[in-house]
Amino acid sequence: MKKLSPASKWLIVAGARPNFMKIAPLIHAIRESNARNARISPVIVHTGQHYDKVLSQIFFDDLGIPEPDFNLGIGSGSHAEQTGRIMIAFEQVALAQNPDLVVVAGDVNSTIACALVAAKLSIPVAHIEAGLRSFDKTMPEEINRILTDRISDFLFTPSRDADENLRKEGIAAEKIFFVGNIMVDSLMLIMKHIHKSRILSMLGKILDHHTGYAMITLHRPSNVDDKRTLEQVLGCIKELSRDMPMLFPVHPRTAKQINDFGLGRNITWLDADYHIMRGQNASNIYGLPPLGYLDFVTLMARAKVIFTDSGGIQEESTVLGIPCITLRENTERPVTVTEGTNTITGNDPEKITGAFIRAISPGEKSIRSIPALWDGKTAPRIVEILASKYFSAQS
Repeated sequence: MKKLSPASKWLIVAGARPNFMKIAPLIHAIRESNARNARISPVIVHTGQHYDKVLSQIFFDDLGIPEPDFNLGIGSGSHAEQTGRIMIAFEQVALAQNPDLVVVAGDVNSTIACALVAAKLSIPVAHIEAGLRSFDKTMPEEINRILTDRISDFLFTPSRDADENLRKEGIAAEKIFFVGNIMVDSLMLIMKHIHKSRILSMLGKILDHHTGYAMITLHRPSNVDDKRTLEQVLGCIKELSRDMPMLFPVHPRTAKQINDFGLGRNITWLDADYHIMRGQNASNIYGLPPLGYLDFVTLMARAKVIFTDSGGIQEESTVLGIPCITLRENTERPVTVTEGTNTITGNDPEKITGAFIRAISPGEKSIRSIPALWDGKTAPRIVEILASKYFSAQS
């Protein structure tokens, strides 16, 4: 009888909301692989970069991720403070655990911090969602992407343009693996359960008598850290909200900026039970508390149009076929524009208004397709590649 390979220990890092949606399918795929004797030992490390319950624990619950084995509890801070604290704390975990592999995802500070620690300890690094480029180095995420890709040993890309970006940067071809978009795995998983969400019924009084609604998400510094810019964006959307209600799950950091800048008058705020707060009736933009992934996808799947500066929502809206207006000057996900439903407008009110009018026009039908390998099977492909690498050497 062939002797089974010893278990391979993988530290799987999550720190912010997008990470949770990228590691969940990986955990499920590892379970399935272990059922076939792969013998992978996953160790989940939550850095605590997002420490709000809704921004972390609810996502773990919605996506069926087990409790983290380690929670570093880092919290907020400047980029340098946050990255440095993550590195110090994660190094202790890595030294104690002595893993065979560190898996990081996306482009947040946790990604580069843990990848850098692993690389300096000579632990192989796998980067999920490698190769994405906005070509805008004023974005902190762009710096994180470039540096993480440079020091990773396995680069798992979501699209062919990401492969090309890596090749142009001199990354060895044998390190690059086109596997598809792991965010789609989570989206397809959660879509099976949206019938369990009560969010639409709880918003019934607001949505009654309307034929549809739009959604808004804003969190990037380029939109929310400058008072004039944020005021301009909210003012434009407030004008557009005359045509339909706008549901705005407000990121805690964005809520703070709106309050600090005195811009709350643009929004009708809802409490935790989705009732209009006393004295609030400022506009047809409804400020919601942050949502769990199940409720968020439920609203997104039924929206007429989405305004966002998020990267992941550009992808999810493409799969769902929902027009997306991206309030940024560029995107690291150009495939969502060339093949999907995404329109880039920046924060120019004229461009935003034009894109909105086109999106809700009854006669407007865009030609779109779902990019290759955005099929909900990305995580099993990643696990198969990594497992074959480790276990073929140990068998």
